[in-house]
Amino acid sequence: MLLPCEVAVRSLVPALRSAIARELTQTYRLKQKDVANLLGVTQTAVSKYTRHVRGIVLKVEEVEEVQPTLKEIVVSLANGRMSKYELVAKFCVACEIIRRKGLMCELCRLSDPSIDVQQCFVCHSGTHSVQQTSKSEG
Repeated sequence: MLLPCEVAVRSLVPALRSAIARELTQTYRLKQKDVANLLGVTQTAVSKYTRHVRGIVLKVEEVEEVQPTLKEIVVSLANGRMSKYELVAKFCVACEIIRRKGLMCELCRLSDPSIDVQQCFVCHSGTHSVQQTSKSEG
């Protein structure tokens, strides 16, 4: 069974990077090389993100609840005010928002057909709720 984080690495993280890369190159007119350095990826990856070749499985731009987090990432990166550690933390926030909305369920099912998305509660409950449940059951 694949963990939700494994599915996120293949689909959600590239989608987030794609949205951020497009915003940084289009709105802030940053060069692909500079965006690549900010995101910790190659210039080739940024090129694919901006051309909608990579990171297209989820359309995170259409998820209203994640927009403030994406905007904060873009503005902070463009202004040089975000460390790589803060970037990682914000990616985790965005991922949790997407997971709680159930937007990764179909991707999990496609990645592992044995997963019954109707029975799975992991993403909807959030990481903290799962930890609390496990502690209270023990």
